[in-house]
Amino acid sequence: MSDALKHECGIAQIRLLKPLEYYKEKYGTAFYGINKMYLMMEKQHNRGQDGAGFANIKLNTAPGDRYISRIRSNAAQPIQDIFEQINGRINDEIKANPEYSEDVALQKKNLPYVGEVYLGHVRYGTFGKNSIESVHPFLRQNNWMHRNLIVAGNFNMTNVNQLFNNLVELGQHPKEKADTVTVMEKIGHFLDSEVQKLYKKLKKQGYSKVSASPIIAEKLNVAKILRKSSKNWDGGYAMAGLLGHGDSFVLRDPAGIRPAYYYKDDEVVVVASERPVIQTAFNVDFNDVHELPPGHAIITKKSGEVNITQILEPLERKACSFERIYFSRGSDAEIYKERKMLGRLLMPEVLKSIDHDTINTVFSFIPNTAETSFYGMVEAAQDELNKQKNDAILAEKDTLTDARLQEILAHRLRTEKIAIKDVKLRTFITEDSSRDDLVAHVYDVTYGVVKPEDSLVIIDDSIVRGTTLKKSIIKMMDRLNPRQIVVVSSAPQIRYPDCYGIDMARLEGLVAFRAALELLKDNNQYDIVEKVYEKCKLQVDLADEEVKNFVKEIYEPFTDEQISDKISELLCDTDVKAEVKVIYQTVDNLHKACPKNLGDWYFTGNYPTFGGNRVVNRAFINFYEGNEGRAY
Repeated sequence: MSDALKHECGIAQIRLLKPLEYYKEKYGTAFYGINKMYLMMEKQHNRGQDGAGFANIKLNTAPGDRYISRIRSNAAQPIQDIFEQINGRINDEIKANPEYSEDVALQKKNLPYVGEVYLGHVRYGTFGKNSIESVHPFLRQNNWMHRNLIVAGNFNMTNVNQLFNNLVELGQHPKEKADTVTVMEKIGHFLDSEVQKLYKKLKKQGYSKVSASPIIAEKLNVAKILRKSSKNWDGGYAMAGLLGHGDSFVLRDPAGIRPAYYYKDDEVVVVASERPVIQTAFNVDFNDVHELPPGHAIITKKSGEVNITQILEPLERKACSFERIYFSRGSDAEIYKERKMLGRLLMPEVLKSIDHDTINTVFSFIPNTAETSFYGMVEAAQDELNKQKNDAILAEKDTLTDARLQEILAHRLRTEKIAIKDVKLRTFITEDSSRDDLVAHVYDVTYGVVKPEDSLVIIDDSIVRGTTLKKSIIKMMDRLNPRQIVVVSSAPQIRYPDCYGIDMARLEGLVAFRAALELLKDNNQYDIVEKVYEKCKLQVDLADEEVKNFVKEIYEPFTDEQISDKISELLCDTDVKAEVKVIYQTVDNLHKACPKNLGDWYFTGNYPTFGGNRVVNRAFINFYEGNEGRAY
């Protein structure tokens, strides 16, 4: 993606099902869990570079021994920073106490982070400060082992204010209104309540507090706690948690918006945000890694018993399609095929834009996530070139000479690496205030491969704000003096804010929205804007389930192609000499390419939860009133 977006997070959870001595004997180290967690977090660094966190629980520790460890970092390379600190502490302890080096029992008792239950998180901050306090996992501490709660997630809630008020009504005093805190405190409230109820029952049966503790651990109903906690959650989430005594869970939202995958054998239970992360870290087959069903939780008890349990009634499946287009690692077998198909399905429109002249066309891509779609587009272009060769041979078959045949067959598809990305520079482009100044220098171009009569077709995975295209890419491409620049987006036009993960809270930041407004002005229909505003204002006090997305009316007078053409105008400065055309994927083709991930609300405005309509309603009011506040 050429535009800089904050987005998703990644979770990783490991539960070792054997004693640590088992891993020492089989794999040569009791640090097996730590090593695997490092791999899983590093393989998900694409999902978050603003911060990283790691937590660990030791099972069956004696009173007085530390059984919870947590470390977080918001350093420039947070994953490396965390594990350098972990390794440093372990090595220092072993150096000071050589007897620990081969004694697993002493390692577990005395070394931090050595245990059986692990939770890791990589973070992209969707909004707010990137302070260490914002980095997951979050920890809720208590002297009762069962009431200790560690939470990390890949999520955004649309109804944080409501959840916050619910906590206040329960008599709590949350320290802030962030969705992570409100979610954790909600789970913590019902965890406290469940532990208290169990203790009261056991006390009546004559158990002391000490003797009741292991029975509470055994009988604690995690599914019940999650059902009560998540009853009013509205958003997309994969929520992971550890309880102090050793139970663990990952809960997925009922529409399946956020991803979660798991793997289990007799040694481990593993959960991650992406399938290939588990495949690579544990060297297992694609078919051995399963998707956690929407509305379900994978719950692992301290005993090692594992259950996949329905927590919430599943809704219509609306798994995020942007996961497939951009966020997730392209090494997933399904995602790789889908991205190639996204490129292939664009080819008919591309051919139309170049008048089927594949000889005088150079095909390329904007690094790095558009590369796979580029391969699909090139395969389709090669099919077209083969057809052209076949037609030429048939048309000239009666007069065809060997020299002419060789001339026809010699035609090759022209593919080049035109855009070159300066990765180091890109790392620092995070704040809106600095992005525009630096964005023009993120890409360079390859000179000498484009002729003045050529069309230059360049594919990106998506065009959101259009900032990088306007300020950098199109101008850089124009330096090559092509006749025409065709910019292709493997994703459809992004028209609506997202409130479930991507940082797209403001409508006016979306180039498709700006293009629609310009078309309304051009066609003397701008009064629609005020009418939509009035409809949105009338919905402010309605319940979420009653709110409708009237912002769709902004786009209704125009075809997709009209909006794309207007975007082409908006992205071109007057000094650009080449003709510029922007082509977007259609929503129908998106669904063909990604049939299991039909979440398309940013393209269609069809939000999977009621809270989404309230967010787009507020976003439009903010736009109309010139309010730069967030819609959620």
